[in-house]
Amino acid sequence: MADYVFFGGKGGVGKTTVASAYALKCANAGLDTLIVSTDPAHSTADVFDQELSDEPRSVEGIENLRAMEIDPETEVQNHLQATKRALGEQLSPAMANEVDLQIEMAHQTPGAYEAALLDRFIDVMREADCDRVVFDTSPTGATLRLLALPDLLGKWIDRLAHKREKSIDYFEMAAIGNQEPRRIREGDPILARLSKRKERFEFAGEALKEASFYLVCNPDELSIRETERSIETHREYALGVDGIVINRLTPEPDPDERGRGGRFLRERVETERERIEYIEREFEPPVVAAIETRVREIKGSLLEEVADELSVEPVRTV
Repeated sequence: MADYVFFGGKGGVGKTTVASAYALKCANAGLDTLIVSTDPAHSTADVFDQELSDEPRSVEGIENLRAMEIDPETEVQNHLQATKRALGEQLSPAMANEVDLQIEMAHQTPGAYEAALLDRFIDVMREADCDRVVFDTSPTGATLRLLALPDLLGKWIDRLAHKREKSIDYFEMAAIGNQEPRRIREGDPILARLSKRKERFEFAGEALKEASFYLVCNPDELSIRETERSIETHREYALGVDGIVINRLTPEPDPDERGRGGRFLRERVETERERIEYIEREFEPPVVAAIETRVREIKGSLLEEVADELSVEPVRTV
């Protein structure tokens, strides 16, 4: 099974850059690596200067590296159609239209986006034929809701299965004479589907417990506060955070820069140093990189530089 590494954080902090740099670092170390973007912004294609799709594609010019971009909206629609097909096989035509309407409404409710994305996550994790899968995730809130789903949905499946078993028991009790019930528990297709779903969620739950999680933040108060909340939420879900990446630090000016711009940069650098010290002092996860802002978009040789700055060794686990 592949190793899974997740990069998360507030929107706009540079998760895609950091995740791409780490994936490059792994590939350069000889690991067969897949980077998966689930961020609706889809900047991974921009980083590698090539078109990507929802299926893995080799990254041009980089050995051992493939990339893919999952479109959450497409996954919601795929999930909707798959649910309709599965239930349609178990229902009478008279009920099908009403069920379709209920399913359409359910997919507009909070959580539908994450549930659909979780299914795609599970497919990617189970089918990955590589050493390392790097996930560039959606902004913090959506990702944390996603990570909570395996346990939540597993318990929900248990309750549905229990109700289904009780309904079969009642049906058998109501059978007349020696007439066989139309369905028995051992061959019930709905119970079989629920069992299959539960197995998928159990796999996801175990895989996430073994995965590595890194949070990316900028040296500003809003980003730092969200990172603190994210660490606490990970703890509540029994998921650790392996490290913090501080991105987009202000470069320090040269000593002879005495103008207004130089003064601004020095004050900014001093403020950021205080915030880095706060993170190192107050946060339990270690700081694994402090990355300066670049003048140009980070790709090509600049991506190599960022990869070198990440103190996350791409060691193959046993």
